[in-house]
Amino acid sequence: MGTSGCFYRRPGVLMTRVPESSGRLWLGVATLLAGTLLPPLDFFIVNLAIPSIQADLGGSEVLGQQIVAAYAATYAVTLTVGGRVGDLYGRRRVFLIGLIGFALASLICGMTTSALILVMGRVLQGLTAALMAPQSLALIRASLTGPQQSVALGIHGATFGLAAVVGQSLGGFLVAADLFGWGWRTIFLINLPVAVLAVVGSCFLRAPRPESAGRLDIGGALLLFGGLAGIVVPLLEGRMLGWPWWCWALFVVAGLLLVMFWRRQRHLDGELVTMKNHTVPLVPPAAVTAPGVRTALTAIVLFYSIAAFFLIFSAYQQSHDRTPLQAGLDILPLGIGFLIGPLTVSRLSRILPRGIAALGLCLEALGFVVFGGLIALNPETRWIALPLAVIGFGQGLALPSLIRLSVNHTPRRYAGLASGLVNAVLQISAAFSVAIIGGVYYTVSDSTGETPAIITSVALIAMLLVVAALLAHRVSAVPETTENPEPADIDSADSPPERNHPRPAPSNRRCSCTDGASSPSQQD
Repeated sequence: MGTSGCFYRRPGVLMTRVPESSGRLWLGVATLLAGTLLPPLDFFIVNLAIPSIQADLGGSEVLGQQIVAAYAATYAVTLTVGGRVGDLYGRRRVFLIGLIGFALASLICGMTTSALILVMGRVLQGLTAALMAPQSLALIRASLTGPQQSVALGIHGATFGLAAVVGQSLGGFLVAADLFGWGWRTIFLINLPVAVLAVVGSCFLRAPRPESAGRLDIGGALLLFGGLAGIVVPLLEGRMLGWPWWCWALFVVAGLLLVMFWRRQRHLDGELVTMKNHTVPLVPPAAVTAPGVRTALTAIVLFYSIAAFFLIFSAYQQSHDRTPLQAGLDILPLGIGFLIGPLTVSRLSRILPRGIAALGLCLEALGFVVFGGLIALNPETRWIALPLAVIGFGQGLALPSLIRLSVNHTPRRYAGLASGLVNAVLQISAAFSVAIIGGVYYTVSDSTGETPAIITSVALIAMLLVVAALLAHRVSAVPETTENPEPADIDSADSPPERNHPRPAPSNRRCSCTDGASSPSQQD
């Protein structure tokens, strides 16, 4: 069993790293995976329960849209802020606040008898998920290096994929099982035991101490929130509402707000800081202008064009008289491939150290081409299981590899922000994908039928994935940041960041530590 280490720091004393057992390290990683599992699970698990919720609470189709949009929009537009809050105030602390808040929001959603309170509970779920989710990836990035980080990122990707694919089937099962007579409420209440176990597991979770003494940029956070909301809300609601004028007006306003936000960040970053409690940029320009970061984020946008496929595949299968449960089982090979893919990243990286992301994206594109060809030959074919498995395996390779490309090219002190940006880009890309590719599917379907519609849609997705593969290959040639893992301070798990304390002079003495990197079970 390997060991990792935990940095000990006292004023004027050389930092040392004390070995920490692998068991404690992986218990910390397991706790972090709760922050990876719950947010996407709660997005997908609700879909098949919406008819039951509408029947119980007396809502119309609009209520179903609000239940989905309230969570998705809030989560997407606050992820970047959530990641930055973790950088400034401590990732372990923010992770636990988000986790406990998410559990309370789930309890509200599961116990309410009011449609309005349910929607407000979903908003609260989105806010707390945005605090929790970025810290998981950030702690892995900030505290692990080498093979341990590769394995942890692979498990992270597998957990994300498992939540996304299994979520819909699990929602249908829980509603049908009607456990304890709770019906649809179990889709929210099931979060509580997971959260309790994660809180217990947080005893093994420590984290690098926050370095910044600055204040959060509240003005920037409001500008970013408004700008992203102006993009995400019309994308989620526009197609169903027939694209009213206010959707296009929001796009224009969003663009202006985002330009104002970026100018503010550059201004704050360029100021000569002389005060103790200065305002630090929410998105420091250095975090997104580092070599390779913007290209990696663009590749992630194109990669998640696959998000629309889950929607159009379900619609296509149901147009051929497949029930929602049967459609969920039809796509299961993709889920199996998605689960296996991330677990092979560590081994494949030894053979192809810089090409895993591009390989995964190419496999996805190939799977979609074969899928479209089989559908063109026989719309009722059951041989689609094979290309779906290839698509899932490729996606399982590409997702953790693209995440690693993005966060590893970002300076390590912005690990929380990098995680928030990646998650926000995934959510916004999903909204764009559903709006654009979903729109293409329904437009072609209305004019020429479902089979030409799905063939056209998957061909478009395949082309976007090929472009993403080229971008990923380009980024893989850019050297990653080489900052050391962040040190942890054992004085207090919740101590505030140091303010203007001089650091001890470097010493030529060797650090008494093992070869392992500091673990994600390090203290805030």
